[in-house]
Amino acid sequence: MPIQLDHTIVPSHTRDTSAQQLAQLLGVPCGPASAGPFYAVYVNDGLTLDFIQTDEPFPAYHYCFRVDDQEFDRILARIQSAGLPYRSTVRGPDNGQINTDYGGRMIYWNAPDGHQWEMLTASYARQPEEEK
Repeated sequence: MPIQLDHTIVPSHTRDTSAQQLAQLLGVPCGPASAGPFYAVYVNDGLTLDFIQTDEPFPAYHYCFRVDDQEFDRILARIQSAGLPYRSTVRGPDNGQINTDYGGRMIYWNAPDGHQWEMLTASYARQPEEEK
């Protein structure tokens, strides 16, 4: 079996609300975790984001989701319907634009806690293997 990331903890000042917002935007289930003080977002069959409530300061983390073109359109429509600002660059202004620089489409938006979400259709970090 290849190594797979199973879950990660996402610190939050608004645990349930932040988890529910992300799950709604991604169109995935969420709810109180079966173990621990977490509110879980079930991203797919192999990955869970476990939101944990904290009053402590924490850095903003960056999370990237790779999706196909149809899912990109559905998620983008939910982001737009919710009136959430998004942008085409990691640190740029919220310009409501889609980045197409790397052979796919990508956007960035921020969670209320400051975490940065990214959605893309083609990975710029992992180029496709050349056909042999």
